[in-house]
Order: sequence, then C-alpha cells, then structure tokens
Amino acid sequence: MVSSNDDLRRALDRVSEMPYGSGQIAAVEQLIRQADAAGDDEVSFAARMLATTAYVYGGEPARSFVTFSWCLADFDNNPRPWHNRYRHNLLWYFKYMVNGLLAFPEVPLDRTRAVLDDMERRYREGGHSLQAVYKMRHRVARHLGADEEAEEWYRRWTTTPRDVLSDCAGCDPSTQIGYLADTGRDEEAVALAEPVLAGRLSCSEQPQGVLTALLMPYLRTGRREEARQAHLRAYRRHRGNLADLWDVGDHLTFCAVTGNQVRGLELLERHLDWLDRAPSPAAAMMFAASGALLLGRLDADGLTVRRRGHGERPAAEVPVGVLAEELAATARQVAARFDERNGTSSQSEVVTRRLALTPVGEYLPLSATARRTAPAGAAPTDTPDQATDPTPLPVRPRVPLDLPAAATPTELLDLADEAWRTDRDDDLVTVLAAFDERFGDQEQEPLVVARRIEFAALELHRADDVAGAVAANREVVRRYQEIPDPLREQVVTSRLAVLLALTGEPEEALALAGPATAYLVEHGDSTQRAAAHDRHSVVLAETGHGEEAMAAADRAAAEVAAGGDPYLTARLALRRVRLLELLDRPADAGEAALRARELYRELGLAEPYAIACLGYANSLDDPADAVGAYDEVLRVATADVRLPARIGRARALVGTGRAADAVEDLVEAVAICVERDIADGAAMLRWELADAYRRAGRAVEAAEAAEEAIGALDRLEQQADADRCRHMLAGIYLSLGEQETALVLLDELAGNLDGPDNLPHRAQVLEEAGQVLYNQDRDNVAAQRFAAAASAYQAAGLRLDELRARRREIAALHWAGDPEAALAAMARADALAASLPSDSVGESDAATPDGAEPASGPVGSEPAVDGDGATGPALRWERAMVAETGARALLAAGREVDALDRLAGVAERLRSIEAFGEALQVDLLTGELLMRTGRAGEAEPLLRRTLGGLPEQSPLSQQAAWWLAETLTALGREEEAEAVRATHALDGEE
Repeated sequence: MVSSNDDLRRALDRVSEMPYGSGQIAAVEQLIRQADAAGDDEVSFAARMLATTAYVYGGEPARSFVTFSWCLADFDNNPRPWHNRYRHNLLWYFKYMVNGLLAFPEVPLDRTRAVLDDMERRYREGGHSLQAVYKMRHRVARHLGADEEAEEWYRRWTTTPRDVLSDCAGCDPSTQIGYLADTGRDEEAVALAEPVLAGRLSCSEQPQGVLTALLMPYLRTGRREEARQAHLRAYRRHRGNLADLWDVGDHLTFCAVTGNQVRGLELLERHLDWLDRAPSPAAAMMFAASGALLLGRLDADGLTVRRRGHGERPAAEVPVGVLAEELAATARQVAARFDERNGTSSQSEVVTRRLALTPVGEYLPLSATARRTAPAGAAPTDTPDQATDPTPLPVRPRVPLDLPAAATPTELLDLADEAWRTDRDDDLVTVLAAFDERFGDQEQEPLVVARRIEFAALELHRADDVAGAVAANREVVRRYQEIPDPLREQVVTSRLAVLLALTGEPEEALALAGPATAYLVEHGDSTQRAAAHDRHSVVLAETGHGEEAMAAADRAAAEVAAGGDPYLTARLALRRVRLLELLDRPADAGEAALRARELYRELGLAEPYAIACLGYANSLDDPADAVGAYDEVLRVATADVRLPARIGRARALVGTGRAADAVEDLVEAVAICVERDIADGAAMLRWELADAYRRAGRAVEAAEAAEEAIGALDRLEQQADADRCRHMLAGIYLSLGEQETALVLLDELAGNLDGPDNLPHRAQVLEEAGQVLYNQDRDNVAAQRFAAAASAYQAAGLRLDELRARRREIAALHWAGDPEAALAAMARADALAASLPSDSVGESDAATPDGAEPASGPVGSEPAVDGDGATGPALRWERAMVAETGARALLAAGREVDALDRLAGVAERLRSIEAFGEALQVDLLTGELLMRTGRAGEAEPLLRRTLGGLPEQSPLSQQAAWWLAETLTALGREEEAEAVRATHALDGEE
C-alpha cells in the first residue's frame, strides 16, 4: 500500500514506465485513488495527466475525456506552481480530444467544434503556430465529407510553419498520405513518404502509421515489393495494440485485395474479439467493413471462423458467409449513426467504397516460401541444369526393352531380375506389368509365385509400406521353405533382416542376418556372397555395430572384386559412404564418395551419382569447399537429392558468413518439405531460415519465419525446439525495436522453462528481460526481473551468474530512485560475493574484455560458468563491479564516506586483469567521492590521471574534466580550473 508522498511519486514513475494497455490503465487508476485519499494534489493531477495518455494509447479513448476535462478545469480554476510543468502536455492533449470526440457518434458535433475552438484560442494566446489546429479542422471537414473545405484546411495545414505542438515528422505525413491516397494522388503520397521513411522516427505510432497509409498507394502505383514490406513491417507493430484496431482493418483490406485471403483470415481470427471492445465506434466500423470485404473474397463452402465468447455470447465456429454479412451490417449501422449526427452521408459512402474494393493486380506473395508455390499446371522443376558446367552428366544410353511375345513366366521374371540388378527401374515396372497382364490370372508353379511375391515386396518397400514389405518377405521365405529352395530362402531372409533393422526390430534382424549370410557365403556364388555381406553390414550398422558393419562391408568389397559385377560394385561403394559417416570418419567417407561417384558416372546412372556427390559434399570440413561441392550436387540432383543438397549448401553458406546467399536454398528446402508434407522438416527449416534472415540483416523476414516455425513446432509438441526458436525470436524483435513484444515472449519463455532441469536457462531469460527493461529506463520492473534471475541462478547452483544478476538489481534500483531497496540488494550481493572462493588470477585465465558483460549463450546451451568454477578473472571482475555499483547506491543514499571506503583497492584489482576501462570508471567515481568528502588534495592527481587516460570522445571525459575543474577551484587554483574548462568546453554546470 502506498503510504507517503515519496512513495506516491515513486509509484507514479513506475506506472509511467509501464507499457500501454490494460495493465497500465488499472495501475494508474489505483494511483489516482491513492493520491486523492492522501490529499496529494500534485500527484492527483499528474496521475490524471498520465491516465489521459494511457487511455488514448491503451485503447480506451472515451475515458480520456473525463481525466482531461478534470485536469483542464484544475489548471484553469486552481492554479498551482507545478501546473506550468504540464502546460505543454495539456495543449497537446487537445488533439487527442478532437480525434476522440469525432470517433464517437453519440458525441454532438457542436461539442467537438467547441473543443477545437478552445484549442485554437489557447494556441493563439500562447503564441503558438496554428498548424496543428488547421490539421484538426481538416480532419473534421474530411469526416463530414466536406471536400472543398477539407482541401482548404489541408492547404493551410501544410503551408503553416510547424512548432513544438505540431505532430511529429511521421504522424503529420501519415494523415497527409491517407488524404492524398483517398483523393487519387497516389504518386504524391509516395513522394511525400520517401523522406519521412528515410529519416529517424521515434514516435510510438511510427513508422507503422506511415507504412499503413502507404499500402494502397504502393499497390496502385505498381510498387508491389514496397507494399509487401510495408504490410509485414507495419502489421507487426499494430498487432499487439488494441488502440490500432482501425489500422489492423487496413491490413485486412490489403490482404483482401492482394490475394492473401488465407493470411487475412488468420489476422481476422486473431483480432475478431477486439471488435467487442473496440477503442471507438469509428475503429469498429472500419475493422468490420474490412473484415467483411476479406470474407467476401473467400470460398465460403464449409469454411468457418473461430470467435471467442463475449458476455452472454458463447464461443463458436461461425460460417464465413454468416460472419461476412454480420460484419457488413455492423459497419453500415455504425456509419448510419455517424451520418445521423453529422447530417451527411459521408461515412456510409466510406463503408460502401471499402466493401466494393476489388483486387489490385495479381496475387502478391507475402513470403519467400509462398513465392515458391508452383501454380496449377506448372512444369516440374526437378530437371538438372546442365548448362552451368561443361562436364557431361552421367546418362546411360537407353536400350530398348525386348519383351518377346512368347516369353514364359520364368523368362519374364528373369528379365525383371536383370532390370533390378542393373537399376533400370522403368524397365522393371514394364516387365512386371507385362507379367501381370499375361499371367496374373493364371495358376503358376510355386517357384514362379514366390518370385513374383519377391517383387511385390520390393514394390511395397518403394511405396514406403515397410510393414507390407516385411509381411510379403515373410510369405516368400515360407514359400521357399516349402518348395524347397534354401539358397533363395536365405537371400530373402537377409533382405527381411534389413527391413526389420530399419523398422526397429534389432534382435530378430540380427538373429536372421548372421545365419543367412553364413549360408550364402558357403553355398552362393561370388555375387551372392558379396550381396549377403552387404545386407549384413546394413543390419549391423542399423543396430549399432559400426565396426562389425565396416568389416562386413570390406568382405563384400573383396567378394565383388572377384565377381566383377559393376552395378553391385557401385552400390557397395555408395553403401560404404554411409557406413563411414556413421563411424564419424568424414575424410574416409569423402574418399569413398569420390569412388562411388566415378563408378556411377561410368554406369551412366544420374540418381546414385547425385547421392555420391552429396556424400562427398557432406564429408568436407571447409564450408567454402563444401559450397562448391553442393553446387555440383544441385547441378545433377534429382528430386530425392535436392532437399538434403539445398539444406547442406545453405548450412555451408552460413558457415562462410554468406547467410544472405543461404536464404534462397532454405526457402527452396522449406517449399520442398511443404510440397511433400514433411511437417517436422518444414518446421525446423523455417527456424534455420529465420536465423539466416537474421544473420543477413533482414529482421522482418526473420521474425515472420521464426513465428511460423514456432507455431509449427508447438503443433508438433516439440517444446524444447520451439523455446530455442522463441529465444532467437526475442532477439529479432529487439532488433526491430519491438521491445514490448520481445518482453512478452521472454516472459512466456521463462514460464515454459519452469522445471528444475531448466533453471539455468530460465534465469538467463529473466536476466535478458531485465536488461531490456533497464535499457528502456523501466528500472523498477527491471530490478524485479534481475532479482528473479538471481534466485533462479541460486537454485541452479550458478553462483557467479547469481552475483552478476544481483549487481544488476542494485543498479536498477539505484536508477529507480529507491536507495533503501538498492542498499538492501547490495547487502545480498556482498554476502554472496563473500561466500565465493578466492578470485586469484591463474596464468591460464583470460580477462573479461573492458566494458563487457559476461555473454549468455542461447537457451539450451550450457552456462559458461558454474558455481564451483567461479574463480579467477571473471570473479575478480564481478566483485569489483559489485563494489562500484554499491558505491553509487551509497552515494545516492548520502553515505559518501562509506562509498569511498568501498572503492579502496578496486581499481587496482581491475587493472590486474587488464580491465582498464572499468578501472578508469572506478577512479573517476573515487575522485568525485574524495571531492564530496572534502579531500580535494587527494582528488586532484587522481582526477588528472583519470582524465589523461580517457579517450577525448568518451562521455566520462567531460565528467572527469568537470570534477577536475571543481577540484582545482576548491584548491584555490582558479586559473588552472578555467584552463580545464576552456579545453573541454565546459559551461560550469555538471
């Protein structure tokens, strides 16, 4: 409970740091009640001023009318000295009021005009430009459909000089762009935006406001890529803010007119419940009209929209057609209320135009992977491109298949055997089809039936029906046992063993493979012996017997050398690559792949040749060499090889620092996975694509890809991978300036990592969230995150990490202006530091870089330091920085002597680990404290040395010069003090 005026002011600071939204609104309303109860008139006024902004940007502008009116009346009728501090804000808030009143049809138009007249009067009396007043008059005229009046006010608004009460350099053009677009001046709108977007926009409404206003002008002027980027960038900013419901509607419209109805539907479902708590009827009207337009472009047959419950209305799946009619009716009804108030038909006309919009140009893909989706009837893209390399590709001459009309069933099966042996799959299919056509309905001798079932097992395996293939092979074994034909029985038994190994039946696989191989070695010819050893090697490899598998492969190679079958020789060479990969012998695997590649080139078989090329590329350690090898793979790749080749090349490119070039490969890989319905592969590759975009500096695309990856990983229940991707996405959000979205994600991630095994990573995420808040000057909340991080580190036994978090907690509380809490945090940090082992420096220890915080790795990686290993430079650096941070807290509490004592020997300890920048920082603080405690004689040489050691452009340099000048003055050496001030351009103020 807030109990004193100081507490009230600290609470006001904390609430002002909160992000816009329902949380801040609830907090500021509580503060108003507390300030009123305490009789603190200044905080009561300040809290209501803060509430006015909170309501406007938190999506409840109607409530701002009350707080603004209260503040204005208090300002006019009960003048206080502190009122002047809020004069500028009060004048600024008039713009909020005009915009807000205009958006509610129940507010009489005369009231809006009266507020606007009062605004103009006060601006004139204050000597301010009327530029912002003319903008508001333009808004009113435009709302009423008074075209000539709107144009006149537009002219006066854009030709009147700006001043401190004008909207920012982004918000003014946003409104102008919207007006130019609505009046058919798209090129002017785009031209107006170019310098705005090229500049630096720091307003909370920008650049998303400008970009949203540009959506239709970009489309209509053929700037389709700019339109795509504008949508992706702007919607990201709007999507978390209820106050931006109107703008979200504009993005629904964009999706509707660019062929992106599916994405639009996702957006509509995400924001549909906002309609029940719309910030204003005007925003509800435009969102509803946009939603109706979008739904009207969808095929409504059987399609529904998820709508959450509200009040007495239960959650439901609403048919698209029904919802489209409902939204259109809502938009028209609200427009009619506006028109009744205004005495015009302008708002109904706005809704009618929105509902009648038609597509602008052809389909505009919003993501790179969407652009790879082939339209219906497109030609396949699996044909290798032979034009990029003069080396001829392996092409086996086509030999016409001779199927004698008088061939017996046995002769046809012999032809099938030969086609199988020589990898002529098309011929194999043709022969088997001929067999079935000629003899399928005839009774055959047992050997023929068994042989045909052998081929049926092969067909099932190639169709990915492994269970069916296992059953078929079991049937063949049984039949060969009945014939009997022990040689064929053992051949099929060894094939069955391979299938069992591949399907996770290791015990039966091994039990079958060994005896079958032994029998074939004893009774078979060289080719049968080689094939038996080959199949045995596969079983051994798949069941974890790598070295034994390699020995079996060596025996197969020796046998085939005697038999001389080139096809089996090549297959064995390619199999050897896989075995060596499993044994983690990449160099040997590369050599084997080169041999297999040459064998298949000689045979003219493109697909296994490409697989051999892939094996060679995978074996290379140098990413730059690997890129070239993957280029060769892609030159010859068939459909099955293209996916791993794209993935390998992308990773190699990232490894060489060419993330931008890797994007194309990853996009293709994602598209292939989507086409083949490989859900887990697509999810993981979207994550890699997001990382490539991030590394390439394409943050918007990185965020889109990461969000898609997280959604897919969540659906696949791959929590750990989804959380690692969330961690990366939080960093991407920060790079986009989306701090609030990043904080929400970090909080979600911390909640996901609440298990005992995840404590280190939970602590890391909490600490990162604290740093984000600290960088935003939301110091009270930052301190809470640092404290939570410290507790998690403590529970995980990571004491040095805990000490770092405790230090950051001290700093946050210090800057929050809460010295009592900062000193309590300092006591906790001191107790922890005292409990840690010696920080003596070992020869092998490396110092922490000057000015650097110990880096945290990604979620899921191992912490850099554990509790038992917290010795050496890292601990010495951390102890020193805790001393320095605590000294600042003591100084803020008025305990200068204690602060000075705390810094004794700290700078020397920092220099001992080559942390020279931090040492100078401590020296400067020590000099300041010596001055504050009346020890100017000791301060002067220290400050002079410190100033000499700092770079001229360092912010600390000016501070050191100021304190040195003050010290010289205190020592009566004013001429030297003035020289220091002149040299460093000081004005005498700290």
